Amino acid sequence: MKLASYTYKDKLGDARIGAVINNSIIDLQEAYRHFSHSKHGTEQAHHLLPSRPSAFFKEGLPAIQRGKEAIEYVKIHPVANAEFALDEVKLEQPVPNPSKIICIGTNYADHVKEMKSELPEYPVLFAKFANALIGPEDSIEKSPFTEKLDYEVELAVVIGRKAARVKKQDVHHYIAGYTIGNDISARDLQKRTPQWLQGKTLDNSTPIGPWVVTTDEVTAPGHLSIKSYVNGEARQSSNTSQLIFDIPTIIEFISSLVTLEPGDIILTGTPHGVGFAMDPPQFLQAGDRVTMEIEKIGTMENIVKAITE
Repeated sequence: MKLASYTYKDKLGDARIGAVINNSIIDLQEAYRHFSHSKHGTEQAHHLLPSRPSAFFKEGLPAIQRGKEAIEYVKIHPVANAEFALDEVKLEQPVPNPSKIICIGTNYADHVKEMKSELPEYPVLFAKFANALIGPEDSIEKSPFTEKLDYEVELAVVIGRKAARVKKQDVHHYIAGYTIGNDISARDLQKRTPQWLQGKTLDNSTPIGPWVVTTDEVTAPGHLSIKSYVNGEARQSSNTSQLIFDIPTIIEFISSLVTLEPGDIILTGTPHGVGFAMDPPQFLQAGDRVTMEIEKIGTMENIVKAITE
């Protein structure tokens, strides 16, 4: 199931959680309302799914399971007021306001080499704040305080259950799904101190999306093609099999330090081919079209917009 956050293009309103099927989006709360009525003969509030994406993901795996039941129901019993064409809606951040956004640095060997770093003994962790996140149809804001804005395609993991001290072999029980992240980095700000944070969490700089694909559709996250393009030019091309620390290792490591909550996002690292390492370096400019692509998930494309004030 592809879980997406959406708003209507022709009217104001809060983002709602839906499931993308072909060229349509199904409103999950409305679909579940009909499913619940058919099953229980009631539409009481405690039988409904949350309409807000943030609340949906905080419920985690139980909400996802109920969403799957609703989708199976409406495939057989279409609900007119629950289905919309994708061109009628705007896709928003699939997981708004996560409590934690944890990123893994230097997690592909070729990227470590191109950045003239050393292979890490342990996963390198840094954080972003929710102010950095934007949706798959939003513009990447280029702050006037950086001249070295760079792209980084990354597989992102969305947590589906509270996770503390999880063992590698059990990690799959804690994942809600996977999405694409573009870990936009202001290299001049990142490199001016030993701590990377200031170059990693600029306002409205980090696209996530276009949707969260549940684990039943991404059964081998450690073997996915991962690519990026700038204005149609191929920049990064690798496979998640090249991760230094794979997803089970990452979640075991992080959950030994801090409890993960449903809706938390983990960005797992970027492969070689970033603009900083090109000769000469090539950084993002206003008007650039940045495309991220991961097998089994899809494509996300954002335009860079300069902010002057």
